[in-house]
Amino acid sequence: MGSFEVNKVLGALLGAVFIIFSVAIVSNSLFATHAPETPGFAIEVAEADAGGSAADAAEEVSIAELLASADAGAGEAVFKKCVACHSIEKGGPNKVGPDLWDIVDRPVGMHEGFSYSSAMKEFSKGGEEKWTFDNLDHFLTSPRGFIKGTAMGFAGLKRDSERANLIAYMREQADSPVPLPSPEAAAPAEEEAAPAEEAPATEEAAPAEEAPEAETAPAEEAAPVEEAPAEEAAPAEEAPAPEQPIEQEQPAE
Repeated sequence: MGSFEVNKVLGALLGAVFIIFSVAIVSNSLFATHAPETPGFAIEVAEADAGGSAADAAEEVSIAELLASADAGAGEAVFKKCVACHSIEKGGPNKVGPDLWDIVDRPVGMHEGFSYSSAMKEFSKGGEEKWTFDNLDHFLTSPRGFIKGTAMGFAGLKRDSERANLIAYMREQADSPVPLPSPEAAAPAEEEAAPAEEAPATEEAAPAEEAPEAETAPAEEAAPVEEAPAEEAAPAEEAPAPEQPIEQEQPAE
């Protein structure tokens, strides 16, 4: 092989290397990637509105009614969704969340040894607020919808039966379980509210229509009172009659 052919081969190799590097540089400039400031990505969880519409509120079943037919055994199975973050045995350790032993009616944000978020401390009001059945029901429905800014990332339990079973199970995890609320307590108050609103309308309507008729009757009877002075005025004009005897005395002089 002559030197001319060797030069051609080397020139071809150098040309290929030059082309490859050029393509790499151009592609890197066109398809440049940058590392994100925070690795990973956030999972957006759709949360229900805490307030809800008026129709939803009307159809909402109270936790007292749900607990009347709740199954604590089924609630133990539901609690498996919570074991990654909570323990529930007496003296159990705090995990991502606090131990939930004797949780019902326990002051909010006051479990010893656990650091609560500022939102939970604000909701607690220094321990005045408690984990009542209603608070547990609303919180388990949508933690971040009920307490804005809470660090609990649980999406919530949307099914009424699941929440009721879970609360019934957590209620039993105590030395002295709190008595169940009476489902009949709220019903009479709602039934008595409706007649109370309708009563004033019917009572005020009747006097308003009869009052004008009662006032018009005395106006018609007032006419004779005006005629009485007219009859008495006639004798008052005949008073000058006694002047005749005075005229007869003049011839006597």
